[in-house]
Amino acid sequence: LLQYTGGTTGTPKGAMLTHANISANTQQVRLWVGDADPVGERFLCAIPFFHVFAMTAAMNLGISMGAELILLPRFDLEDVLKTIDSRHPTLFPAVPTIFNAITIFDGLDRYDLSSIRYCISGGAPLPAAVKASFEELTGCVVVEGYGLSETSPVVACNPTDAENKPDSIGLPLPWTEVEIRNIDKSDVSVPVGDRGELAVKGPQVMAGYWNNPAETSKTIRDGWLMTGDVGHVDEDGYLFLTDRLKDVIFCSGFKVYPRIIEDALYRHPEVDEVTVIGIPDEYRGETPKAFVKLKSGASVSEDELLDFAEKNLNPIERPAEIEIRDELPKTMIGKLSKKELVSEHRQQQEERTS
Repeated sequence: LLQYTGGTTGTPKGAMLTHANISANTQQVRLWVGDADPVGERFLCAIPFFHVFAMTAAMNLGISMGAELILLPRFDLEDVLKTIDSRHPTLFPAVPTIFNAITIFDGLDRYDLSSIRYCISGGAPLPAAVKASFEELTGCVVVEGYGLSETSPVVACNPTDAENKPDSIGLPLPWTEVEIRNIDKSDVSVPVGDRGELAVKGPQVMAGYWNNPAETSKTIRDGWLMTGDVGHVDEDGYLFLTDRLKDVIFCSGFKVYPRIIEDALYRHPEVDEVTVIGIPDEYRGETPKAFVKLKSGASVSEDELLDFAEKNLNPIERPAEIEIRDELPKTMIGKLSKKELVSEHRQQQEERTS
């Protein structure tokens, strides 16, 4: 199977996933989920199966469990709520923007969401506030997982029946090894608690990129897949993701991680969605800029959000600009996408200087 990468940070590449890769990852996730409901599990599938997360966490996992798959042709919020109310799904794999859209929907009390036992969140980082709100509304457990197109895709997930640490992507799946490597020396592991690049080894790791040996050799080194993601592992083995290496902002010689800024702004009660990029700065090299979509009816200003950021972030992390927009760019599965904003800002800079 050729599973193309999302292209959110560059040109999409075709990850070659073998039958063994896909079969192994399905078994890994199946073991992680544990015993199925003897009455029969029902998966609500609101994300497209051509996306690698839905392929494994919804389609392949559901089939392997003998579950009913409740298929929706696309994500429509009211259709999803009506389907939950009438078809009573027990498992709901989705992306954070879907969980967030449900939690802020006006009129949620008209629908019974109590049939859902577990939700698997993937495709993008899950804000702690969204997880807590969705769990409180439904009574279910939302577990955040982590994966890549190159790993079929699941690498790690929070357990369904044990501790879910805030902001953690969980523990490595069975038969999976994860090491944290020095960002500048990828053959050197860093101590527990230190940030570095996640390296992965396991039966779910791709054979390589289709017709792209140069990128394959950069990404797979001595059997380890270099993910391009920055994070750390704690003393209990839980993994924490900070950001994509390509998204790290180099500010006055410091590495600034957009997710830290995004998580801080998500704590503002009137913020619905937020994404942060680095923009050129003559003095600091780069500086953060945040793009924010507000909740319906919100009236907070950009200056007020800057004041909020000042109180919740250290000086090097504070965004120089915050721009409020009606909508933020997303991929086809609803994952917030930065590349359009980076390209747009670059074009604006070129127009100013021409």
